[in-house]
Amino acid sequence: MKTVKIDSFEKNLQDLEQIVLELEKGDLNLDNGLKKFEQGVELYKQCKNYLAQAEKKIGVLRENLKIEDVL
Repeated sequence: MKTVKIDSFEKNLQDLEQIVLELEKGDLNLDNGLKKFEQGVELYKQCKNYLAQAEKKIGVLRENLKIEDVL
């Protein structure tokens, strides 16, 4: 089973941006390009998941504010 290290959102986003730059440059051979693309997909999924969790948390916090305003 593959172990995935979870870094901070900012680190993952920075790494993803670097991979995009490397792929756009076009200097990678096919194998390295494919590996970079796979890494990019994993980083994208982690960033997307982190943002989804943050949106849920913000929703809960906003709902708590509404409840407290009523009380």
